[in-house]
Amino acid sequence: MEEDFLLLNPGPVPITDEVSAAMDEPMVSHRSAAFEAVYERAQDGLDYIFEQSTLDGSSTATEGGGTSLILNGTASMGMEAAVANLVGDGGHVVALVNGKFGRRFARIAERYADVTRVEVPWGESIPLEDVRAVVTEGTDVVTMVHNETSTGLLNPVAGVGEVADEYGARFVVDGVTSIGGDAFELDSWNVDIAVTDSQKALAAPPGISAMYVTEEVKDDLDGEAAPFYEDLEWHLRKSASHQTPFTSAVPLFRAMAVAVEDIVEETMPTRIARHRRQAAAFRAGFTAMGLDLFADATGETELSNTVTSVSLPDAVSGDDADDFFDGVAARNVSISGGQGHLGGTIFRVSNMGGLPDAAIRRGVRTVGEAMAEAGVDVDVDAGIAAAEEELDVTETASADD
Repeated sequence: MEEDFLLLNPGPVPITDEVSAAMDEPMVSHRSAAFEAVYERAQDGLDYIFEQSTLDGSSTATEGGGTSLILNGTASMGMEAAVANLVGDGGHVVALVNGKFGRRFARIAERYADVTRVEVPWGESIPLEDVRAVVTEGTDVVTMVHNETSTGLLNPVAGVGEVADEYGARFVVDGVTSIGGDAFELDSWNVDIAVTDSQKALAAPPGISAMYVTEEVKDDLDGEAAPFYEDLEWHLRKSASHQTPFTSAVPLFRAMAVAVEDIVEETMPTRIARHRRQAAAFRAGFTAMGLDLFADATGETELSNTVTSVSLPDAVSGDDADDFFDGVAARNVSISGGQGHLGGTIFRVSNMGGLPDAAIRRGVRTVGEAMAEAGVDVDVDAGIAAAEEELDVTETASADD
């Protein structure tokens, strides 16, 4: 009997039936009280997620607080909006790059400002001393990706935030695959603007995104220097009445409201612990069967707790990678390969959203079986046993606490 389809790509991630059903409700005007109620629900949930993503449930809001905004576009829109509203008339940006999305942030910034890149090969850790060497009193903005989706690294936001704060630079963070799934601390990390996407750890459909703008950075925003659609001053004014400046994607906002309410119900401490347990199981399972993790976490950098990247063995790399990926697809599971020059070099799996532990076990088993079928010498049973032990041991320890 064929197993149900399992989506393990690092976005879009599976959504619940309730989230899906929210999109089927009768259409209303985006200027109606009914829509404003939806926006308010989504905004309240996002406030909780942005401000209380800690293992102990404590708040990390800055002294002045901030505002959660929902944008009619994916997180790339939010990344551009943040940069353009802060340096749209020119300035100096330091952009950290160790993967595809760090590079995207740099490319966005280069349209608006003079950019200095702190760049290392994809999958390697960025030394904090390299950041400190290029941030100056003349730096307006520092950009970085917290969880680099393309490689599976959790970059040192706290350390970089200290450097940005020391020199008076604004700090803009892409938290697309961390916010809603892992710890994120606005105040102690000196984050001024954080951006995330609907279809990642928030487990909502793709098409819209969210950002958090701290009160302390609002005076630095220049909406007229940004693209018309991305004027954050305008977005902030409209959000006060639970509206967006332009026509809102009503069904997607409804889905977002349900998705974030699910997170509030689960609580961020529980959600963070679950994501960390499942990521540890993926790592243990793949390495126990004989595979090598791709990302190299050193210093303050850590391995991601929402995306796991694994090097493809020689037998299934390059032009031969299709043999492995076809084997995974034949088992009704979807995973991702490498992006850019990493195509044919790695595969990536996600545990973002609301996946049950059984999905992690199945993911490990599927990868092992597809590898073996393609001619790779792996110990599938050892991989499954290691994943199960990580899930069970950590779960038991959490229960004992």
